[in-house]
Amino acid sequence: MSERPLLLLDSASMYFRAYFGVPESITAPDGTPVNAVRGFTDMISRLVTEHRPARLVACLDLDWRPAFRVAALPSYKAHRVVQERQADAVPAGVPEEVPDTLAPQVPVIMDVLAAAGLTTGGAAGHEADDVIGTLAHREATDPVLAVSGDRDLMQIVRDGGPGAAAVRLLYIGRGLNRAENCGPDEVAAKYALPRGRAGAAYAEMAMLRGDPSDGLPGVPGVGAKTAATLAGRFGSWDELLAAVSDGGDARLASGVRAKLAAAHDYLAVVGPVVRVVTDAGIELSGDTSLPARPADPDRLDELAQRWGLESSVQRLRTALAAATT
Repeated sequence: MSERPLLLLDSASMYFRAYFGVPESITAPDGTPVNAVRGFTDMISRLVTEHRPARLVACLDLDWRPAFRVAALPSYKAHRVVQERQADAVPAGVPEEVPDTLAPQVPVIMDVLAAAGLTTGGAAGHEADDVIGTLAHREATDPVLAVSGDRDLMQIVRDGGPGAAAVRLLYIGRGLNRAENCGPDEVAAKYALPRGRAGAAYAEMAMLRGDPSDGLPGVPGVGAKTAATLAGRFGSWDELLAAVSDGGDARLASGVRAKLAAAHDYLAVVGPVVRVVTDAGIELSGDTSLPARPADPDRLDELAQRWGLESSVQRLRTALAAATT
């Protein structure tokens, strides 16, 4: 098994953070903001330099609000959609959180990735989390390091073993400078979860606790501490749900059982909403091996000049060359 990881990037999570972390005064020669492009490119350069991956995939949201999750729980991310349009408003169905000056930068990011020879991956009808979950789940050769500001991906961490590579999450919710490198030990310690099933238990805790940012109501009256205790007390989600129906199961106090029973309809459907998909039909743009040199150096130079990215592109070239020698 290789010591060099498969690096899985939650692209949207990263370029959103780049957009808000780099001043909008960073512009192309024509005055167009390129702060997200610059920040995202520099983040990749730093990650490649620090972790020297054998392979890399920039994972994409081909559907940020998948139909199967909305069908299970209509409130899923519903608050992020613009419901009414005015003449100059964001079109209906577009996430209202996307700033006007970020959207035009995304195609430029995709162009830079393609010219550099960095592979992108997406799955129709799925989020980037599902792409990461699937690639991590099926990886048996290289250790996996996923990079995201989404805590939900803590559910994918695992130890390595026969036919299964170790999976860790570099959580960048507080920025790359304060990133947390999380495996089963760290997730278990941080959330008081059982180490042996830290990833699965994290997902169960999230279901119980809820997450307003994703439109997950959770179980009324069950906070993070109680949710973690319940996830650690039972060996699986099905075992917990069975205990709710079994009035004689002493692992549930009567008050907690009543709260869970009252949330029966929610608990019955929330599983596929929170759990990442591990069998998504992923399409990759090319070979995942880290390139030693750009796939299209002339195009990369053209993009660097057009958008004022010379320094960032040079850092990326240097990082790729150093990581592959």
